[in-house]
Amino acid sequence: MLATHQLNRLPAAERGITIADFLVPIRIGERMSARLRHIALICIGAAFVALTANVAIVLPNNPVPITGQTLSALVVGGALGLRRGALSIALYLVLGFFLPVYAHQAHGLGTIASFGAGGLTLSPVGGYLISFLFAGALVGWLAEMGWDRHIGGAIGAMILGEVVIYVIGVPWLAISLHLSPGDAIAMGLTPFIVGDAIKLAIAAGIFPFAWWLVGRRADDR
Repeated sequence: MLATHQLNRLPAAERGITIADFLVPIRIGERMSARLRHIALICIGAAFVALTANVAIVLPNNPVPITGQTLSALVVGGALGLRRGALSIALYLVLGFFLPVYAHQAHGLGTIASFGAGGLTLSPVGGYLISFLFAGALVGWLAEMGWDRHIGGAIGAMILGEVVIYVIGVPWLAISLHLSPGDAIAMGLTPFIVGDAIKLAIAAGIFPFAWWLVGRRADDR
């Protein structure tokens, strides 16, 4: 309880409110139930991750591409909060079992893992896909406590989200390709540091700016 209290950066009345709660226009929101608004935001978040998945760059001799998913997973988590963010990314992952919404229009459960005569086989990119769920949930939880309202907290939340992605993705990659820890880091982390730093800066900047716009809109009423 003490640790959670120290992480809270908002008055009790404002905790749990995220920027997505201000995305639905008031006139439309008044005509929708709260549940319908949540469902709509979850679906929009999943569609956003799907759209950015195919913004992808193939790296030579590397099964893990550079994609927009890292950015979108963190943004969706931060925008929607813990539960809605996790549900949105989970919806995206499930859609990928049937539709070509993963990077390079890949789809199917085998993109994450498959079962065969030899047992369970992990896909090299499967860990990164799964990690988006946990990273988005973490960033969403921190956003609900106000971390995204100021640049320092937004950067901290995004860094923690990135750490989750690599903590899951790199060991999964190592197991799937039978790599040593050093080789897995060289393949699954090192090539992405610069690009992810740029994406992290973009994601961290989006939220304080969005909250500033919300504040200005409120002042104009």
